[in-house]
Amino acid sequence: MSLPAYEKVALVTGAGRRRVGQAVAQALAARGYAIAIHYHRSAAEAQETMISLKEEGAQVQVFQADLTCAADVDRLFSQVDGHFGRLDVLVTAAAVWEPRPLDSISADDVRRHFEVNVLGTFLCCQQAGKRMVAQPSGGVIVTVGDWAVARPYLDYGAYFISKGAIPTMTRMLAVELAHRNPAVRVNCIQPGPVMIPASVSQAERDRAIAGTLVRREGRPEHVAQAVLFLVDNDFVTGVILPVDGGRTIAGGQADACEDPGSAI
Repeated sequence: MSLPAYEKVALVTGAGRRRVGQAVAQALAARGYAIAIHYHRSAAEAQETMISLKEEGAQVQVFQADLTCAADVDRLFSQVDGHFGRLDVLVTAAAVWEPRPLDSISADDVRRHFEVNVLGTFLCCQQAGKRMVAQPSGGVIVTVGDWAVARPYLDYGAYFISKGAIPTMTRMLAVELAHRNPAVRVNCIQPGPVMIPASVSQAERDRAIAGTLVRREGRPEHVAQAVLFLVDNDFVTGVILPVDGGRTIAGGQADACEDPGSAI
């Protein structure tokens, strides 16, 4: 049986839950992309996201995978191939972001953050890159880093040393994949305070907002808009783009209250 003809397909990891990845999936769906939603444990929320997007007329399917497992990642991309038949955009929004004082960080803490935030991102990019290189139209990969790797705040040491690898990975992939097919581009977005958790106190929220130049909290949609720009502009690759309201260059002490992406 032949597959339906999909003109453009996007896979967004960590898009099941109501976080940055979900906003990215919604924005790409509004642009006419068929959407592959990845989740790890949030099956019910992923189904809700799929239903919501389908009600808006999008073509959507959900896929489960543990991104730290190479076999799971292989299966994920094979299933996306089987359902959609192509892949034009990958956005790697899945991440873990767990607090722990420096003196209490264990080898397992570091290993877990690296396995999800670095290895999981790499395995997905590697699989997507293979498919995009083989397509005459190429494709676009957008990784999700964190603005605060330049100015780390307290108690997230394992997280920051893992997220610090994402800009280097992005540049490496941009070079490697363009060498194979110049129509493949890879860029990175570094979100700032775009989704402060409800559990954060008002005082902490105020400090995070005061740390920006624009003096306001961002929204996941700001990240989604940046993704659309990186997808649309075919002369941009290897770029690390903060979407942080000027937080990276603003003065003041950073606070550990910003959503860096989407937990798996």
